[in-house]
Amino acid sequence: MRDSAGGRSSRVRHGGLRNRGVQAALLAAVLFGASAPLAKLLLGEVSPWLLAGLLYVGAGLGMGVWRLVRRSPRVRLPRRDVPWLVGAVVAGGVAGPVLLMVGLSSMPASGASLLLNAEGVLTAVIAWVVFREPAGRRVVLGMLAIVAGAVVIAVPGGQAQVTSMGPALAIVGACACWALDNNLTRRVSLTDATWLAAVKGSVAGPTNLAVALLLGARLPTVAVTASALALGFVAYGLSLVLFIVGLRHVGTARAGAYFSVAPFFGAVLAVALGDPVTWQLLLAGVLMGVGTWLHLSEEHAHEHTHAAVTHEHWHTHDDGHHEHEHDAPVAAGVRHRHVHTHLAVTHTHEHYPDAHHRHDH
Repeated sequence: MRDSAGGRSSRVRHGGLRNRGVQAALLAAVLFGASAPLAKLLLGEVSPWLLAGLLYVGAGLGMGVWRLVRRSPRVRLPRRDVPWLVGAVVAGGVAGPVLLMVGLSSMPASGASLLLNAEGVLTAVIAWVVFREPAGRRVVLGMLAIVAGAVVIAVPGGQAQVTSMGPALAIVGACACWALDNNLTRRVSLTDATWLAAVKGSVAGPTNLAVALLLGARLPTVAVTASALALGFVAYGLSLVLFIVGLRHVGTARAGAYFSVAPFFGAVLAVALGDPVTWQLLLAGVLMGVGTWLHLSEEHAHEHTHAAVTHEHWHTHDDGHHEHEHDAPVAAGVRHRHVHTHLAVTHTHEHYPDAHHRHDH
């Protein structure tokens, strides 16, 4: 590492699959992907709209209880970050679900499934174009391969039907809302991820429930309700926490790309539950595998400058970006949290566009 005065230098590898953000984003995809075949088992007892609300409520309540049991410290969101979180909640927790329901109510499920893959693409486009997140050819090609795999899975029998532009535009609009949500959430990704998930679930859940009830849906039995809440906690709550950790460590576009493999994991679980193995599943696995490999094998290193900043988040002292004084000694490798200041520094090493590498190229 070479500081701004021209001192020392070092090279730190981001580690591919060893990177905490990559692991978190992929595990988030596994949990979320598993929700589709499991939620399908509940659809005979509850309407899709009401089920979506119960899943979100499960996420919000579950993460709230999680924080109480763990005695998580109170979160004080900096005033400058409040607009980012409000925008994320409104876009992803309110507007997105409503637009999705409008679209799904007037078009075939096959076409809707295909269009929902637009979320990953729009997430990356917004990250690259609006928020200036860097992306090399390898990352772009990997994203295209992953999305192509998701599209293959979404087309049953090799065909998808999109018969009306209105509902289709509504679903694409929902994807745009969630893509914006992903990018805005990245701006607050250093905030406690369990708190962010609890806030989002607490807004999205009641919103979906209210719309479903207004459309005439009825609450299911206690057993079905409990199952939906439990599934929501795992597939939406824990998954969102892991996705936020991914945003923190690898940036929006890359976390979104890893999360886009969720349909493949869902399809694999569906096979385990009795669905047949199809050529679409095999082809999707190859495409997503190639795309993930392109991302994992990415190398991005150049001289860059970190501006001085003061913030608070979990960190260690062995990653080259947290060299600061403490009132009491803290050993290298020990994760801890406190308000700390990064001095301005210029250095060169391999890195992702993570929370500490938001710089121009």
